[in-house]
Amino acid sequence: MPELPPTPDLLATAVQALGGKERVGQVTMAAAVDHAIDTKEHLAVQAGTGTGKSLAYLVPSLRHAVRTGRTVVVSTATIALQRQLVDRDLPRLAEALSKPLGRTAKFAILKGRNNYLCLNKINSVIPDEPAEAELFDAFAISRLGREVQRLNEWASDTESGDRDELAPGVTDRAWKQVSVSSRECLGKSRCSFGQDCFAERARAESAQADVVVTNHALLAIDAISGIQVLPEHDVVVIDEAHELVDRVTGVATAELAPSAVSAAARRCAKLVDEKEVDRLEGASEAWHSVLDELPAARWDALPDGVAPVLALVRDAAWNVRTALAPQGGTQAPGDPEGAAARTQALAAIDEVHDSAVRALTAFDEPDPATRRDVIWLAADEMRGVVRRTLRMAPLSVGGLLRSRLFGTATVVLTSATLQIGGSFDGLAITWGLPGQSGGRADSNTANGAVAPADVETVRWSSLDVGSPFDHAKSGILYVAKHLPAPGRDGLAPAYLDEIERLIRAAGGRTLGLFSSMRAAKAATEVLRARLDTPVLCQGDDSTGALVRKFADDPETSLFGTLSLWQGVDVPGPSLSLVILDRIPFPRPDDPLLTARQRAVESRGGNGFMTVAANHAALLLAQGTGRLLRSVDDRGVVAILDSRLATARYGGYLRASLPPYWETSDPNVVTKALERLTATSL
Repeated sequence: MPELPPTPDLLATAVQALGGKERVGQVTMAAAVDHAIDTKEHLAVQAGTGTGKSLAYLVPSLRHAVRTGRTVVVSTATIALQRQLVDRDLPRLAEALSKPLGRTAKFAILKGRNNYLCLNKINSVIPDEPAEAELFDAFAISRLGREVQRLNEWASDTESGDRDELAPGVTDRAWKQVSVSSRECLGKSRCSFGQDCFAERARAESAQADVVVTNHALLAIDAISGIQVLPEHDVVVIDEAHELVDRVTGVATAELAPSAVSAAARRCAKLVDEKEVDRLEGASEAWHSVLDELPAARWDALPDGVAPVLALVRDAAWNVRTALAPQGGTQAPGDPEGAAARTQALAAIDEVHDSAVRALTAFDEPDPATRRDVIWLAADEMRGVVRRTLRMAPLSVGGLLRSRLFGTATVVLTSATLQIGGSFDGLAITWGLPGQSGGRADSNTANGAVAPADVETVRWSSLDVGSPFDHAKSGILYVAKHLPAPGRDGLAPAYLDEIERLIRAAGGRTLGLFSSMRAAKAATEVLRARLDTPVLCQGDDSTGALVRKFADDPETSLFGTLSLWQGVDVPGPSLSLVILDRIPFPRPDDPLLTARQRAVESRGGNGFMTVAANHAALLLAQGTGRLLRSVDDRGVVAILDSRLATARYGGYLRASLPPYWETSDPNVVTKALERLTATSL
């Protein structure tokens, strides 16, 4: 292996070349990442906004990759961070370090196959089944046609086929017309366009890269499927690690809707005997009928009458699949369109069959706390059509991550928010790691993979490198202790009065994060009538457009749900006040989180604190973190839920937040905002 300069020297070279300045937290984090890679000990690093954490993990990662010839995988939760890494950070870093590393480091981005345009599908024109709500919607159909036409034109111009490079974007429905899942793919050797395939080219490029940037979903697929999707690697860096469990859970979640069964049957109509298709259509109708009689709720056992219908769906799907399977496992040569149609039909049938089997076997384990899956019936309304769907999600993904991720590579996890209640254990245990304070790793699995026993050493360490911000001098945490506890009937008049008073004192400049879209819209309607400064609301336009308008006009306020924070990064005077209407506990009828809470309680733990309070603490930390985005920012975080000050769990939640100066005095906050507004004019 070539002798390379140590990581601190490389980091200093990079920072100087990029025109930055040394940051203590960045230097500390880079040294810790370097040590983790060398010792093969997993590492969790909390690094506040402004630390420069991407350089802190990229520099030791590039050094390791160049020195050993092994690939490092960097996984993110959001497209925005992927683009930052691939379009800005890595190109500049590779150039800056080319001399000390002895060569220019290579990097690539790799996504799931359905993120790339499929040349075979766009040339064979095999339309997907229309969604139920779009069957009689002329506007939706015409829009779909226009978008598919634009995609066809784009196909001849794009070099990557990457959906994220299409601007403006298209609906999911349109994209499905020109893309395939890994199950639907013919395979490079059998496809007429295999040599030019965008997805295959991306995979080939990633195989030659020192650093491969991907997303948590593809990382999860690589772990769950047992099929190698990512190139061989021995180090994984997970940025935005606070979202890892939710993203892995999403990938491991399946559903079975009557419309999906019917669509699968129609896909097979010209490929198998009509009688087999009719049986599957009949099973779809029976499934629709039985679900229509049941309330939307979590299932703790299969309701009466469900098992026979699920068995009917399973068996009908299997019969169709058997008829679809090509003789001897080969396709007739010279018929790429037929092969594609058969492959896509098989994928649809497999999904129906596997979901039916998963639902039928979900309750084989009598103890709900040790079952692998949580099953619930959901009723979703779209354009006046109620779509009833059976959903299946893993009770826990900790065992899966422990055996398939932490058991195969050195993992570095980082985010601005990893400590909950002042400890890394809350998230670590959901990742399948043993708690540093003596807690045990969660050994439940998503797919039946046996997690290593707790006696097998899983070594990991944690580090908080702090933040360059002086939170106590730059921000105030105001808890409106005088307000009544929030109720279920929407925002009380006292809340609306408080919001108005705060926004007037701030002169606009407010990001309002609400517990629901109903609350956000209600507040928008009332405040627009009361204030003489503009109020925007999530849904008025795309999130990106709304954030740009908000940032461009300091007098503007922007309201939305807590999900809005993911798209908001507004340094400077346009954001001086962040309002949260209530503590973001999960809904009491959330089937997955309530099942996880019950599982903790069955093992003698505190389900509320372990699941509900941790969920709220993480969202609170992320939401309140929107206030300070640069060292010059100043402002107030106002939480209108008095329980943060009065409830027993309030201290635990506050310990998860940045260390702002705290007060419950409305007059103190009003005067502080007025002074801040005056200095910003």
